[in-house]
Amino acid sequence: MPTPLIISQQLLTLFGTRTFFYHQDRIPHDGAVLVVSNHRSFMDAFLLMAAIDRPIRFACHHYMGQVPVLRDFVARLGCFPLDAPNQRQQGFFHQATQLLQTRQAVGIFPEGAQPMVQLTSPYETSKFHRGFAHLALRSSVQDLAILPVAIASHSETTSSPFPLKMLSLFDPSEPLFDQSGWHPMVIYQCVNILVGRPIWISPTQRQSYQGKQAKTVVTDLITYCQTEIDDLLRYGLN
Repeated sequence: MPTPLIISQQLLTLFGTRTFFYHQDRIPHDGAVLVVSNHRSFMDAFLLMAAIDRPIRFACHHYMGQVPVLRDFVARLGCFPLDAPNQRQQGFFHQATQLLQTRQAVGIFPEGAQPMVQLTSPYETSKFHRGFAHLALRSSVQDLAILPVAIASHSETTSSPFPLKMLSLFDPSEPLFDQSGWHPMVIYQCVNILVGRPIWISPTQRQSYQGKQAKTVVTDLITYCQTEIDDLLRYGLN
C-alpha cells in the first residue's frame, strides 16, 4: 500500500501542480517536529509532506472522520480527525503528544476551518488559534521543534462543489457549516512552499509555562510563527 508521502506526491502530479520549495535546509531531519502552516486548500497537506519529505500526521476537522469515503482517505494519509467538541481539546492533546513522543511529525493548521470555507487571499492569514503553542509547551517532548511553513499560491483555480450546509449533516456542532453559500475548493496550479526558521522548545520556556507567565510564553510562540509565515508569504508572492 502506498505511504502517505507517496500518495501526496502522486496527487500533486495528478493535479499538474508546479511546486517550488525554498529553504529546505532549515528542516529538522531527526526528532519530533510540529509543522505549522497557513491553510486554504485540501492540497496543503500534500504540499507540506512533499516539502519536508516525510510523513506528517495532521490534525483535521471532526467531520472528515464522519464522511465514509473521506474518512478512509484521511486515514490513509495518516491524519487524525478531531473529536466532537466536548472531547476535542483533550483528545487532540492526547493523540498529538503520543505521536510527538515517538519522534513523528505532526501538522497543525492554526487558522482552523474558516479559511477553508470562506475563500481568503493567498497572502493573508487569519488569527492563529493557541492550541499548537499549548501542545508544544505541555507535551514535555525532548528536542521538539516547531517549524513554520508558508504556502504561497501564485496561480489557482476555484470551484464550489457543494453547499456548506451539507457538512452540517456530519458535524452539526460547527457554526461555520450553518450558513448559506457553497464550500470553495482551491486547486493550486503554481505554488511556492517556503520553510521558516524552526524554533526548539527550551526547558526555560516550559518552566515559564505556569502561573502569570504562561500567557506570555504562549503568545510569544504564536506571534513568532504567525510573523514568520506572514513574512514568508510576502516574499513568496513577489
